[in-house]
Amino acid sequence: MPKLTYTVPPTYDGDTLQNFLRKDCGLSWRMVVKLKRVDGGMTADGIPLRSIDRVYTGQQVELTMPEDDVRIEGMDMPLDIVYEDADLLVVDKPPYLAVHPSAGKPEPTLANGVVAHFEKMGQSLSFRPVNRLDRNTSGLLLAAKNPHAAFALARKPHKEYLALVLGRLEGEGIIRRPIRVKEGCCITREVGEGGKDSVTHWAALATDGEVSLVRLWLETGRTHQIRVHMAWLGHPLAGDTMYGTDQTVMQRHGLHCCLLSLRHPMTGEELRFQSPLPGDMAAVAAAHGLLK
Repeated sequence: MPKLTYTVPPTYDGDTLQNFLRKDCGLSWRMVVKLKRVDGGMTADGIPLRSIDRVYTGQQVELTMPEDDVRIEGMDMPLDIVYEDADLLVVDKPPYLAVHPSAGKPEPTLANGVVAHFEKMGQSLSFRPVNRLDRNTSGLLLAAKNPHAAFALARKPHKEYLALVLGRLEGEGIIRRPIRVKEGCCITREVGEGGKDSVTHWAALATDGEVSLVRLWLETGRTHQIRVHMAWLGHPLAGDTMYGTDQTVMQRHGLHCCLLSLRHPMTGEELRFQSPLPGDMAAVAAAHGLLK
């Protein structure tokens, strides 16, 4: 079973183990509870401890992480792995590939492929995506390889997107409009009162009047946020038939997660990953003279 090791700093001298784990190490309460159930799951200098026991400056606290309960079947498929270590996995997801299995859709998903990848490495790990991408959205996706990393990374990675939108869009701006589920629908969203606060930053990079290339980044992470906000702005994504009508410029909505940056949850190292436009978006951008 994987292990994590921490050194108790002077600020937690004489404090309880659970306070040290929760406040300094960033473990979730759920993880602390799980560690209590693992034989020898929490030790200090090799001596088993309870969560209420005291820890002291300089002690080496070692945690034996519980085994994952893998529930998704592995299915072998090619994966474009950008980065991997003991805690993180970054994959460049192609379009037309769902991230997770869904009811009534037996198609292979990224989750199946990642679990199969872990199995090849002799690891029984669950798939824990930190950011999620629509089936037809391409680009960088971050997954945590253990519950602690997943908890530590929640809402912290910075992501940027490239989008192809319809019409002439120039300059830059911020869209602050609430997003709600559209009445009578279970998937489609819309801007409207009573929705969740949603903030999208955008900067136009190039346009030929018919199509524009736009860079976007989010303060919030609502379902379909970029697609909904750009449609509200009057510039729906090329190829987006849910929030627009076009399927001539592209056969899928033109959205790609091009940048992912984060602080590693265990080492503190600053990590930054980039992904170029995929072939279909690059071809459209080139045809409209949007690439320099």
